[in-house]
Amino acid sequence: MITKQPILVAGPCAAETREQVLATAHAVSALRMRTLFRAGIWKPRTSPDTFQGIGSEGLPWLHAVQTETGLPAITEVATPDQLHEALDAGLRGIWIGARTGADPIAVQHIADALKQAPTKPEVVLVKNPVNEDAELWIGNIRRIQSALPTQTELIAVHRGCNHHPCWRMAYALRQALPDIPMLLDPSHISGDAAKVATLVTKAAALGYDGWMIEVHPTPTQALSDSRQQITPEQLAHILTGLQDLTAPEDTTILWLRAQIDEVDERLWSTLVERLDIVRRIGEYKQENGLDPYQPERYHAMMAERLEWGKQNGLPEETVRLILNAVHEASVQLQRH
Repeated sequence: MITKQPILVAGPCAAETREQVLATAHAVSALRMRTLFRAGIWKPRTSPDTFQGIGSEGLPWLHAVQTETGLPAITEVATPDQLHEALDAGLRGIWIGARTGADPIAVQHIADALKQAPTKPEVVLVKNPVNEDAELWIGNIRRIQSALPTQTELIAVHRGCNHHPCWRMAYALRQALPDIPMLLDPSHISGDAAKVATLVTKAAALGYDGWMIEVHPTPTQALSDSRQQITPEQLAHILTGLQDLTAPEDTTILWLRAQIDEVDERLWSTLVERLDIVRRIGEYKQENGLDPYQPERYHAMMAERLEWGKQNGLPEETVRLILNAVHEASVQLQRH
């Protein structure tokens, strides 16, 4: 059994209608665990042509969630004005998103606004910045922490970097701020609803304090992040499967293995990308009557890689073995 009561933050990526918001909130409130309801109303999207959020119109919907279900409702804020609107509307919490987190000046402005706000939120969540920068994430949390009274709960949310987990960054935060609860956001780490369950389980094994998950009654019809949202029924099924999971007291080796798995995934993805470029080079060589094996190019590459290996502490034999294997596969691909 999981010994501590996990924190669940669940709700749609974006508030779309009052009916959608309340239907989702009632569904997740039935899970009978410590739950906060999340829904974005101001959406800092990459493209101006995508759904930018319902805006202030959604604030009464989130307040209705609190009235009807008793769940604290939280939304993302990116500016002091948005913070004041959310608190004035009676929301019990807010979160600072990854894009805002990339700018420490913007985070400081929100911290200053929190310090001056007559009403303080009950809970503030701080996501990691979009780039892999543990020090920036830690700094953002400390900025917000300095602006809050001790009774306000401060929570870190690990949402990964461009659909990569960035486990090393999360582990660094865990080591630096062990008393700050940390949640995993499997929706953004994966960008794929089919991978959410595996990541939820992994987070429990690593000793995370809970999860922040995007939940929508009909994900295929969602106005944003449709591919990564799950239904309330799917969420209930995933959480039921965690009942017999026990996290070890010392999770150090699990964290390190997670980092190895992530590096290995990048290695294989890079190899696939390299071989695709090799294939295109092979097509060019065939069209221009060139031999697939270019000894001058190979010897220059080998000398360069051996020097790189020497500078980075890799044995020469290892470098030769790897480059020879990759080069042989490349030549064979070009010959066919």
